[in-house]
Amino acid sequence: MSMKTPIDFADWFALQQLYADYASALDAADWDRWPGFFTEDCVYRLQPRENHERGLPLATLSFDSQGMLKDRVYGIRETLFHDPYYQRHVIGAPRVRAAGEGRWECEANYAVFRTKLSEPSTVFNVGRYLDVVVRTPGGLRFARKECIYDSEMILNSIIYPI
Repeated sequence: MSMKTPIDFADWFALQQLYADYASALDAADWDRWPGFFTEDCVYRLQPRENHERGLPLATLSFDSQGMLKDRVYGIRETLFHDPYYQRHVIGAPRVRAAGEGRWECEANYAVFRTKLSEPSTVFNVGRYLDVVVRTPGGLRFARKECIYDSEMILNSIIYPI
């Protein structure tokens, strides 16, 4: 796959909308929508940059199906106990690294801010998404989303999707 296949405006706009809708759903804590952004056989990984660059497989979170994402949503709602907080995602415009027929490899920088009740907002997680987006009958979906975060340290546990 190469970037020689041009991306038309409608597809480019649909990619922009996918990323904006993704951030909006997470920021609104609309967890039930989160798995719907992915294909049934998707891969979602949250991995430190050092492990990614060294080719090490260890990831903080690693899911390999939409069903596993739904299990995570169940965990968020029913079994994980934590101080509630809000998230705010700021996602840069995705750069299309490769384009094929109904398939795009994209990279986008992200920053996630966290606000706990009665506390100032803080930078929670910063990195880049390495994504494979595919066209489905229901619209564009992530077939693969790798969240490669820059810091080796996470200030607290990861509860909500990045």
